[in-house]
Amino acid sequence: MDTAKVESETVESLPEVLDSWPHDTSIEAFRRVWVLEGEPLWERVFSVHHQRMQIKNGKTALKNLQKIFTCTFRLANSQGFHSMSLRDLSRETEISMGGLYAYIGSKSDLASAIEAVVRQTIDDVMADLASHNLDPHHRLKAMIHADLYMNDIMHQWYYFCFIEAKGLDKEQREEAMQMEFRFDQRLQDIFKEGINAGVFKYAGDTALLAAATTAMLQQWYLKRWKFQSLQTDIADYAGFILDNLYATLAYQP
Repeated sequence: MDTAKVESETVESLPEVLDSWPHDTSIEAFRRVWVLEGEPLWERVFSVHHQRMQIKNGKTALKNLQKIFTCTFRLANSQGFHSMSLRDLSRETEISMGGLYAYIGSKSDLASAIEAVVRQTIDDVMADLASHNLDPHHRLKAMIHADLYMNDIMHQWYYFCFIEAKGLDKEQREEAMQMEFRFDQRLQDIFKEGINAGVFKYAGDTALLAAATTAMLQQWYLKRWKFQSLQTDIADYAGFILDNLYATLAYQP
């Protein structure tokens, strides 16, 4: 084997690696890998929800799925999901009640699908992130950015899961809570990994630190008006959260 050639090829490929997600944590790099809007989003919705639908043809379903979920978010924001009826949704989407039932059997199915799409997206992005075997510092940085990018791009989905959780049935409330607990655990695992490696130093409760970090991330989609008034962009807010975490974890670059 020509060792010099292998080393040369490795060096040449390094800039390409560093210019891609998650080594590059810019939103542009994230969007190149994860397309979470437009047709790819509705294909994801179909993939998650199709077993509960009578319509099995993806091409036929995508347009109506977009109508159904977009109108659901609009009605939920204007009158509340709890007050919304499927007849309201039928009028808003201009899809007959019979046609609507081919896609969703009930409001409970609709809420469950929204939660499942968010959960699956988070799990997919985080599983991919874990596969890169980053050190604790870079993994934490990528995770903070990834969550902010997801909740910014899929704002209505995240907002629904948080705001409407209290009006969902018991099983769905439990699923929404478990989704948040899993995210907290992922953060906690990174904190502990960094502490064990000597990269981070922290004598406090890592579970509380993870919960507080999640709450800070949630503010981005819950209080968008506030960040707009402060003229804070997503990169600034990600940097703010990371700086606070680094200070708390006594991280020295």
